[in-house]
Amino acid sequence: MALTCPPLASDVAMVMAAGLGKRMRPLTTSRPKPMVRVAGKPLLDHALDKIADAGIARAVVNVHYLPDHIEGHMKLRSAPQITISDERDQLLETGGGLVRAWPLIDADPFFCLNSDAMWLDGPVDVFHELSGAWDADRMDALLLMVPHKRAHNYCGKGDFHLDPYGRITRRKSGRVAPYVFTGIQLIAKSLLRDPPDEAKFSTNVFWNRAIEEGRLYGVVHQGDWIEIGEPQHIAPAEALFADVL
Repeated sequence: MALTCPPLASDVAMVMAAGLGKRMRPLTTSRPKPMVRVAGKPLLDHALDKIADAGIARAVVNVHYLPDHIEGHMKLRSAPQITISDERDQLLETGGGLVRAWPLIDADPFFCLNSDAMWLDGPVDVFHELSGAWDADRMDALLLMVPHKRAHNYCGKGDFHLDPYGRITRRKSGRVAPYVFTGIQLIAKSLLRDPPDEAKFSTNVFWNRAIEEGRLYGVVHQGDWIEIGEPQHIAPAEALFADVL
C-alpha cells in the first residue's frame, strides 16, 4: 500500500544563505558557502531542489557574503520561485535574518532551513514529515531532530531533549543530549513577535522564549542527516549520498 503524505503546512520556505562560512575556508575565500559544490552542484541547489520536489512553490533566500554569486545563480532556476532578502548592509544572524525577511514571507507557518542542510528522507520527505506533526494551537516552532547514530560527520554532544509530548529542552552544560538539530524547522510567525531592539541576533532568542512558554517542539527525522561544516565533510557526504544524488 502506498504511503499517503499529510498535506503541506506551507508553500513557502526560507533558506538561510547569508553566513560567512568561515569553517569552510579556503573554499569560501572566493565564493559563499551555499555555492560550495557537493556531488556536482552547489549546496544551495541541493536544498532548493528538495524544496521544489516537495511541492513548495516559493522560497525566500537571504544573502550577505558575496551576494552577487547567489543572486546570479538564482536567476538560472525555474523552481521554486525565488525572492531575495538582502542583508548586504549588515549580517543579521539567524534571528535578525528572519525578522528582515518577514515582509517577504506571505505564509504562516513557513518552513526554514539552512542552505547547507543535507539529508536523506525517510518514508516521506522532511517537509511533509514536519507538516504531519504540526499543531498550530500548541506550537510556535517545530524543529526537525536526528539521533546521533543518523547524524553523519557530527562530533558534538547533541542539542536538545524531547519529552513524551515532543516539547524541547536544551542540553545542559557538560552533558550529552540525544538529538541533533538538522537546521530544518517549521515556524509560526508568532515565534517572531516582539524581536529585540538590536538588528543582529540569533534565533535562540525566540527559541528560549518558546521553551519557557512550552511552545517549542521537535519531531525525530526518520532518515539520515549529514553535517557539511568543513571541507573534509564533503567527501563523506558524497559517499553517503552516492546512490541518490
